[in-house]
Amino acid sequence: MSARAATSPASDAAHRRLAGRLVIATHNPGKLSEMRELLTPYGIDAVSAADLGLVEPVESGTTFKENARIKASAAAKASGLPAFADDSGLTVDALGGDPGIYSARWAGPRRTSGAPCRWWKTSYASAARVHAANGRRIS
Repeated sequence: MSARAATSPASDAAHRRLAGRLVIATHNPGKLSEMRELLTPYGIDAVSAADLGLVEPVESGTTFKENARIKASAAAKASGLPAFADDSGLTVDALGGDPGIYSARWAGPRRTSGAPCRWWKTSYASAARVHAANGRRIS
Protein backbone atom coordinates (compact mmCIF):
# COMPACT_ATOMS: atom_id res chain seq x y z
CA MET A 1 0.00 0.00 0.00
CA SER A 2 1.38 3.42 -0.90
CA ALA A 3 1.90 6.12 1.72
CA ARG A 4 -0.84 8.13 0.01
CA ALA A 5 -3.34 5.29 0.29
CA ALA A 6 -2.51 4.88 3.99
CA THR A 7 -3.46 8.43 4.92
CA SER A 8 -6.74 9.10 6.63
CA PRO A 9 -9.39 11.51 5.30
CA ALA A 10 -8.64 13.83 8.25
CA SER A 11 -4.95 13.81 7.32
CA ASP A 12 -5.81 14.53 3.67
CA ALA A 13 -7.94 17.51 4.70
CA ALA A 14 -5.11 18.89 6.82
CA HIS A 15 -2.70 18.70 3.86
CA ARG A 16 -4.83 19.93 0.96
CA ARG A 17 -2.90 21.51 -1.86
CA LEU A 18 -3.93 24.91 -3.07
CA ALA A 19 -3.64 25.75 -6.72
CA GLY A 20 -4.72 28.67 -8.82
CA ARG A 21 -5.71 32.01 -7.36
CA LEU A 22 -5.35 32.92 -3.67
CA VAL A 23 -6.37 36.22 -2.12
CA ILE A 24 -3.78 37.68 0.21
CA ALA A 25 -5.94 39.67 2.61
CA THR A 26 -3.78 42.78 2.62
CA HIS A 27 -3.62 46.29 1.25
CA ASN A 28 0.16 46.34 1.78
CA PRO A 29 2.04 46.06 -1.56
CA GLY A 30 5.22 44.92 0.19
CA LYS A 31 3.46 42.01 1.88
CA LEU A 32 1.85 41.01 -1.43
CA SER A 33 5.23 41.05 -3.14
CA GLU A 34 6.73 38.80 -0.45
CA MET A 35 3.81 36.38 -0.65
CA ARG A 36 3.97 36.21 -4.45
CA GLU A 37 7.67 35.39 -4.24
CA LEU A 38 6.92 32.52 -1.85
CA LEU A 39 3.82 31.15 -3.63
CA THR A 40 4.55 31.52 -7.36
CA PRO A 41 6.91 28.49 -7.48
CA TYR A 42 3.97 26.37 -6.27
CA GLY A 43 1.63 27.51 -9.03
CA ILE A 44 -0.38 29.85 -6.82
CA ASP A 45 -1.45 33.19 -8.28
CA ALA A 46 -1.51 35.58 -5.31
CA VAL A 47 -3.79 38.61 -5.64
CA SER A 48 -4.28 41.20 -2.92
CA ALA A 49 -7.53 42.29 -1.33
CA ALA A 50 -6.65 45.80 -2.52
CA ASP A 51 -6.32 44.61 -6.15
CA LEU A 52 -9.84 43.19 -5.89
CA GLY A 53 -11.21 46.37 -4.32
CA LEU A 54 -12.11 44.58 -1.08
CA VAL A 55 -12.78 46.64 2.01
CA GLU A 56 -10.46 46.09 4.96
CA PRO A 57 -12.50 44.51 7.75
CA VAL A 58 -12.42 45.90 11.27
CA GLU A 59 -9.84 43.91 13.22
CA SER A 60 -11.98 43.47 16.31
CA GLY A 61 -10.22 40.38 17.66
CA THR A 62 -8.30 40.34 20.89
CA THR A 63 -5.50 38.10 19.58
CA PHE A 64 -3.36 37.89 16.45
CA LYS A 65 -5.10 34.60 15.63
CA GLU A 66 -8.59 36.14 15.82
CA ASN A 67 -7.59 39.09 13.63
CA ALA A 68 -6.04 36.76 11.02
CA ARG A 69 -9.30 34.76 11.00
CA ILE A 70 -11.40 37.91 10.57
CA LYS A 71 -9.32 39.10 7.60
CA ALA A 72 -9.09 35.71 5.84
CA SER A 73 -12.77 34.95 6.26
CA ALA A 74 -13.87 38.40 5.07
CA ALA A 75 -11.62 38.26 1.98
CA ALA A 76 -12.76 34.74 1.08
CA LYS A 77 -16.45 35.56 1.41
CA ALA A 78 -16.17 38.87 -0.47
CA SER A 79 -14.08 37.48 -3.33
CA GLY A 80 -15.40 33.94 -3.68
CA LEU A 81 -11.78 32.75 -3.64
CA PRO A 82 -9.65 31.07 -1.00
CA ALA A 83 -7.85 33.67 1.12
CA PHE A 84 -4.76 33.90 3.33
CA ALA A 85 -4.32 36.46 6.09
CA ASP A 86 -1.90 37.06 8.88
CA ASP A 87 -1.69 39.39 11.83
CA SER A 88 1.45 40.17 13.74
CA GLY A 89 3.07 42.63 16.05
CA LEU A 90 5.58 43.33 18.74
CA THR A 91 5.17 42.37 22.38
CA VAL A 92 7.39 44.09 24.95
CA ASP A 93 7.88 42.46 28.34
CA ALA A 94 8.54 45.82 30.04
CA LEU A 95 5.15 47.01 28.77
CA GLY A 96 3.22 43.97 30.00
CA GLY A 97 3.08 42.44 26.50
CA ASP A 98 1.94 45.64 24.83
CA PRO A 99 1.57 46.87 22.19
CA GLY A 100 0.62 43.39 20.88
CA ILE A 101 -2.27 43.53 18.41
CA TYR A 102 -2.12 47.33 18.57
CA SER A 103 1.52 47.56 17.36
CA ALA A 104 0.88 49.59 14.20
CA ARG A 105 -1.45 52.04 15.94
CA TRP A 106 0.77 52.28 19.02
CA ALA A 107 3.87 53.16 16.98
CA GLY A 108 2.08 55.97 15.18
CA PRO A 109 2.68 57.42 11.73
CA ARG A 110 6.42 58.00 12.29
CA ARG A 111 7.18 54.40 13.20
CA THR A 112 10.31 52.70 11.92
CA SER A 113 11.14 49.04 11.56
CA GLY A 114 13.71 49.23 14.39
CA ALA A 115 13.09 47.94 17.90
CA PRO A 116 11.65 50.58 20.28
CA CYS A 117 14.53 50.28 22.71
CA ARG A 118 17.52 47.98 22.37
CA TRP A 119 17.55 46.85 26.00
CA TRP A 120 13.87 45.95 26.21
CA LYS A 121 13.08 42.26 25.94
CA THR A 122 10.76 42.01 22.96
CA SER A 123 9.09 39.25 21.01
CA TYR A 124 7.52 39.18 17.58
CA ALA A 125 4.22 37.34 17.44
CA SER A 126 2.36 36.21 14.35
CA ALA A 127 -0.66 34.15 13.35
CA ALA A 128 -1.87 33.07 9.91
CA ARG A 129 -5.09 31.60 8.52
CA VAL A 130 -6.31 30.24 5.18
CA HIS A 131 -10.04 30.20 4.43
CA ALA A 132 -11.89 28.54 1.56
CA ALA A 133 -14.00 30.58 -0.84
CA ASN A 134 -17.07 29.98 1.36
CA GLY A 135 -15.26 31.49 4.36
CA ARG A 136 -14.62 28.18 6.12
CA ARG A 137 -11.22 27.76 7.71
CA ILE A 138 -8.74 25.49 5.93
CA SER A 139 -5.83 26.08 8.30
